[in-house]
Amino acid sequence: METFDGVRHRLPYEEVTAIDLDAAQRELLLARTRGGEHHDDDPRTFAGAPGSLPLPQPSGRIAVAVARELVRNPNDPRTAAEWAHSLHTSSTSLRRAFREETGLAFSEWRTRLRLNRSLELLERGHMVGSVAARVGFASANGYIEAFKRHFGRTPGAHARRSA
Repeated sequence: METFDGVRHRLPYEEVTAIDLDAAQRELLLARTRGGEHHDDDPRTFAGAPGSLPLPQPSGRIAVAVARELVRNPNDPRTAAEWAHSLHTSSTSLRRAFREETGLAFSEWRTRLRLNRSLELLERGHMVGSVAARVGFASANGYIEAFKRHFGRTPGAHARRSA
């Protein structure tokens, strides 16, 4: 396991400082510090584009294959069981891989990916209903609720704020 590279990852703190982590970030941090296996020292683990949700990247063959396809096509509706079947593995193995490699459940990882992608579309002026469909939400209402749960405001309010 590598040590933290303070030159590569500048922190805005001069001394020991308490920081707030959500449950998923806490779980990821604990998993990474308790595990003995090597993980790439990826600054995207806790931060993506400004304002986006943390989206840790998986590292194992199965989870990476799914993640790569979902990044290309976030509206892919396949369930974890369907993904697992197409990769000749069990849904339990796929779900376990996402949990162990990212600290997030498969469904939460996919939701964060979709919400992060939706930020770009909203900032380009796309309508909320169109954004919901393009990133894979079954309904605009489901998208709005997920957006509010993760960002604390509606997609419309975010779009107005970004304009």
